[in-house]
Amino acid sequence: MKYVVILTDGAADTPVAELGGKTPFEAANKPHIDALAKLSEVGMVKTVPDDLPPGSDVANLAVFGYDPQRYYTGRSPLEAVSMNVPLELTDTTFRTNVVTLSDEPNYEDKTMVDYSSDEISTDEARELIKYVNENLGCDEYEFFGGFSYRHLMVWHNKKNEFKLTPPHDISDRVIGPYLPKDETLKSLMKQSYELLKDHPVNKSRIERGLNPANSIWIWGNGTKPDLPTYAEHFGVKGTVVSAVDLIKGIGRCAGLNVPEIEGATGNVNTNFDGKAAAAINALKNDGDFVYIHLEAPDEAGHRHEIDNKVKSIELIDQKIVAPVLDYLKGCGEDFRILLMPDHPTPLATRTHSSAPIPYMLYQSADEKDSGVESYTEAEAAKTGIFVPDGYTLAGKLLKK
Repeated sequence: MKYVVILTDGAADTPVAELGGKTPFEAANKPHIDALAKLSEVGMVKTVPDDLPPGSDVANLAVFGYDPQRYYTGRSPLEAVSMNVPLELTDTTFRTNVVTLSDEPNYEDKTMVDYSSDEISTDEARELIKYVNENLGCDEYEFFGGFSYRHLMVWHNKKNEFKLTPPHDISDRVIGPYLPKDETLKSLMKQSYELLKDHPVNKSRIERGLNPANSIWIWGNGTKPDLPTYAEHFGVKGTVVSAVDLIKGIGRCAGLNVPEIEGATGNVNTNFDGKAAAAINALKNDGDFVYIHLEAPDEAGHRHEIDNKVKSIELIDQKIVAPVLDYLKGCGEDFRILLMPDHPTPLATRTHSSAPIPYMLYQSADEKDSGVESYTEAEAAKTGIFVPDGYTLAGKLLKK
């Protein structure tokens, strides 16, 4: 048996006026996904418990099959695992974005212009984070370079007692009300602006018409995770295909292979072909399970890129679902495919929601008439199937 999860991050949405009142799933041309949906179990699932934040960390833990109420310890420590940053049980970790703030003299009066600094290149961002660490890092706290705008800070021997705001939740808002209450974190962010605003990397970006990464933004705090491996939990081994450290970190904690995919960016311009090839190679050579994480719909939702959100779903259908399905049909084994988002990222709000999302579970040995004509939020809801605890779907996918 082969098992595949195709995770369309943030793809679920609400009706969009610019799309004629359709959601991106309804507007997208996705013949392979829709054909599978007709023969699958289709319904709605809630991946984010009401008392936890609706982030990709909580939601993807659930899709992987880990109960977030039991295993969630924060976002950044999972990213730290992916980045091979050593952690002690007494450390608190933080996601550290490099962001674009407006240029008002008073830091509190600045606006969050861009939480990703125009999706800054990894090389540029790592140079900036290295500069921040050289000037602000110390024995107490350190900064580590990650991927694109996503980086890490570790505060050693510090209790995790912070309530912090994700920068993608406050796009185009004045940042003052959302700054950390902790004076050390707030001071680090303020000092970073003075360090970065005139840095040569940012001067070059401005000359090229790009947003400067002129401040760090600290959030996503957590502590060292402790997940049972997939071999222990489900009796299978396999691979995670993703561009982002969060998902790679969950994969490594789960004891799964995590290959590096050249050209994988996490946006609509990612190397979809390379991801499909890596998934197929993993199914051939590295086990019976593969988790294919596609970040592009989520990024488009955060950036209110309506056309790109639709396009990302179409590219997933064409460049991921089609070739993976072709391989599975020809591999000579039964197979199951679980396709779903982790959470909604509605274009209207530009941030995550904890609302239920559509899922479909296809089993080659147990095709069924789902009663739906396509894979959309409304079609999934009309089946009446509802899974209240999202982490249980993985058990259904992987049951022997």
